[in-house]
Amino acid sequence: MTITATRAHVALPARALLACGAVSGPLYFLTSLTQAAVRDGFDLTKHPASMLSNGDAGWIQVTNFLVTGVLMIAGAIGLSRTLEPGRGSTWGPRLLGVFGVSLLFAAVFKADPGNGFPAGSGPATISTAGILHMAAGSIGFLSLIVATFVFASRFSREGHRGWAVYSRATGVAFFAAFATMSSGNANAVVMLAFWAAVMLAWGWVTAVILRTTR
Repeated sequence: MTITATRAHVALPARALLACGAVSGPLYFLTSLTQAAVRDGFDLTKHPASMLSNGDAGWIQVTNFLVTGVLMIAGAIGLSRTLEPGRGSTWGPRLLGVFGVSLLFAAVFKADPGNGFPAGSGPATISTAGILHMAAGSIGFLSLIVATFVFASRFSREGHRGWAVYSRATGVAFFAAFATMSSGNANAVVMLAFWAAVMLAWGWVTAVILRTTR
C-alpha cells in the first residue's frame, strides 16, 4: 500500500508537468495565428511571429511567449522525471528546457518592428533589444534542433525506428529552414517554410511528450 501511494504521488506531478509541455505548442500557434489573421499590416509571407510583440496589441504576443515558455520548461522537467535512465533522459529534456527559457527572453527583448509591421512602419532597424531577441531565438532554436537528434539516438537504441526517423527528419527540416531564414534571403517562400518548420518542430515536441505520458 505504501509503495503504491508513493508511486502515485510521484506520477501525478510528472503527468501534470508533461500536460503543461504538451499544450505549449498548440497554445503558442493558436495565439500567434489568430493575431496574424486580425492584426493590421501583419503578413505571414513577410513577418515572423516574434514581430507580433510590437504595436498596441503587442502585449498579447509578449504574454504568449511568457506563458508558453513557462509551460515548455514545465514539460521539460516532466520529461526529466519520467524517462528511464539514458542520454535522452538528461540532455534531451535539458535542451527543451533551454528552448523554454529562450521564449522568456524573447518576451523581455522584443523583435524590432519594420517591413510594414506594425502598419506604417518603415524598413527594419536593429536595436540592442532586437539583437538580444535574435540571439535568444537562435540559442532556443538550435537547442530544439539538437534535442531532436538526442531523442532520435535514444529511440534508435530502444528499437523505435519510426520515432528515430521522425525525430531526425524534424531536426533536418527545421535546421534547413532556420539556416535559410538566417541567411537574409527571407522571401515569401522562405518565410512560409520557416513558419511550417517551427510548427513541425513544436509538433514533434508535443508528440514526444504525449508518447511519454502514455
